[in-house]
Amino acid sequence: MTSAARPAPHDYPRTARQDVVDEVHGVPVPDPYRWLEDAGADAVIRWDAEQEALYTAARATWPGRERWEAEVAALTAVDRATPPRVRGGRVFWLRQDAGQEHPVLMVTEPGTDTGADTGRVLLDPQVLDPSGRTSLDAWQPSLEGDLLAFQISRDGTEESRLQVIDVATGKVVDGPVDRVRRSSVAWLPGGEAFYYVRRLDPRLNPGEEQYHRRVWLHRVGTAPGTDALVFGEGRDRTQFYSVSGSADGRWLGIRATLGTGRRTDLYLADLTAGPLERPLLVPVQENTPAATHLHVAPGTGPRDPVWLRTDHGAARGHVVACPPDALHRGPEAWREVVAGRPDAALTHFAVVSGPELAHPLGLAAWSRHTVAEVTVHDLTDGRQVASVPLPGSGTVGGFAPGPAGSHEAWFTYTDFVTPTRILRFDGRTCRATRWEHGARHAPEAAGAVTRQVAFPSRDGTTVRMFVISPTGRPDVPRPALLTGYGGFGQIMSPRYRPQVLAWVRAGGVFAWAGLRGGGEEGEEWHLAGSGANKQNTFDDFAAASDHLLAAGWAAPGRVAMMGSSNGGLLVGAALTQEPEKYAAAVCRVPLLDMVRFESSGLGPSWVPEYGSVRDPAQARTLLGYSPYHRVTPGVGYPAVLLAASDGDTRTDPLHARKMCAALQHATSGAGPVLLRLERGVGHGARALSRVVALEAECLAFLAGQVGLRAPGGVAP
Repeated sequence: MTSAARPAPHDYPRTARQDVVDEVHGVPVPDPYRWLEDAGADAVIRWDAEQEALYTAARATWPGRERWEAEVAALTAVDRATPPRVRGGRVFWLRQDAGQEHPVLMVTEPGTDTGADTGRVLLDPQVLDPSGRTSLDAWQPSLEGDLLAFQISRDGTEESRLQVIDVATGKVVDGPVDRVRRSSVAWLPGGEAFYYVRRLDPRLNPGEEQYHRRVWLHRVGTAPGTDALVFGEGRDRTQFYSVSGSADGRWLGIRATLGTGRRTDLYLADLTAGPLERPLLVPVQENTPAATHLHVAPGTGPRDPVWLRTDHGAARGHVVACPPDALHRGPEAWREVVAGRPDAALTHFAVVSGPELAHPLGLAAWSRHTVAEVTVHDLTDGRQVASVPLPGSGTVGGFAPGPAGSHEAWFTYTDFVTPTRILRFDGRTCRATRWEHGARHAPEAAGAVTRQVAFPSRDGTTVRMFVISPTGRPDVPRPALLTGYGGFGQIMSPRYRPQVLAWVRAGGVFAWAGLRGGGEEGEEWHLAGSGANKQNTFDDFAAASDHLLAAGWAAPGRVAMMGSSNGGLLVGAALTQEPEKYAAAVCRVPLLDMVRFESSGLGPSWVPEYGSVRDPAQARTLLGYSPYHRVTPGVGYPAVLLAASDGDTRTDPLHARKMCAALQHATSGAGPVLLRLERGVGHGARALSRVVALEAECLAFLAGQVGLRAPGGVAP
């Protein structure tokens, strides 16, 4: 039996409601829009087309949309780069010049001056596919730098295909190898083989094509069907694996996590001690509630130290040392080298060694209340020998040690007004200077001032938030845009975002909240906003909105919100729990049906973060906040824009479809409910012009609802 949607304040397409009801541990759970899960069904294709027409017509009425797009494009027109990887004298790095659709992979030859204008293009996705729908997902040069393994995918699916090219000639010498997804690659000396991660043939496990990963040894030039299985047999189907190799090729590390959980199983093998097809993997950590990363310097022998960055025994992380021949003894054999801090979380670590240094150095990055600090430590005794000055209060990442015997390392820096810079650390001076080879045109932006504020959440917990505004003070209440994430231990650290600057330079306030569920204050902060504690994330977000009003930053009735992915779940929860707080919402590539999230995309991988509907207690929690199930007819919801991508293999567009239908049926609010379904892209990566269009349309939609003038225009 079906029924048509009731009349709504807007002229929405009529959407059938079906009498579909699941029983979840004795609780009836209606799902009237289950039919919208089948993207290939004729009825869904028609529904998508009707929603697309509605969105296109609405978009044409938004005042100043072209000016928003011009402003976002201008702020996006900066050079970008990644830290380099040096192999065999060659320098490899990604560079994206201002206005370039995709990053290109650059290389300089041995002995070449690494000035800003040197290097040649080795791989350009736009040349591989002029349509702009192909992305370079991952790349790794061989130890000698003469070969390069790279992975590309199309239409945002992240279903990578791996190939190997000769760096000198650009000729493809191996591949393509399918069923890889941004796999790490660990090359062996000589470039004849590498370890990598690939899924099993999907015919072996119908319906579970995204899972069943294994670690393999692949010999260049051979068929992938002959690869040797190295690791993963008999383990949980949702486990993710990564491989790493020391710079001299002697040591192989394998890291395993259950889905996206942060608990790590870690193994190390001396490749000189056994056959390459069956490396003698020694457990470093197993079945331990800790996230641990392995660091092995070139030239390490069985009795030399390797270093572990871990939160085992230190809630916010520390660094320990242990020789490989004692790793089997577990934490009792570890020696603390860099002590944990009560005020900061350890986020990155790199080992810098070389003949010009008296002792190996550890370069440690910390997040202190979300602001980065970098310290240098003597790894023989752990003494802090220096602090590295940074350009401002921002974020660092992408730590990349130099080649074997080097005293250098590279890392990135960014903040809300500073595009990403590459900094070059010199272990002889313990200072970092800008690597001009990376990005030539990346000036700081003007017109925005950042302040960090603190406020109590509903249970009294102190939460911090960056407020970016035209003056740096709450001089006058302004239209405010609030965003957050609050999941998977990710840190909402300061970073250059054109949409933030565009909003602020138009006269608004942009608020960037560090909520429980993230990693802003370490693993305990993450756990306090995950699983059974997920409501804390939503309470923190609500408290952030309240603070913006109480402190005078935001004007009453002019607070909007925006979030993506897990942040889309956050927006969906805020929208359905306290709709009266917000004038408008943008919910991008979201997760919204928490009863059925395990049935699509990478959903089963997220059980460690959210819980599973198969568990009665966890099901009650999930159903309690599931945004799709909390939509209530007759409620005056704010204006909502849901944005999804048809190539998204992480969060299926079904979440946005079903939520759109539910809200269009239920709302009594004056604002529209719209769906923006983008084709040929996925969860994140896309051509630059499409990034600009997405951000500009989201800002134009929100600005029109809160009365923020478009750049160079007047208030709507």
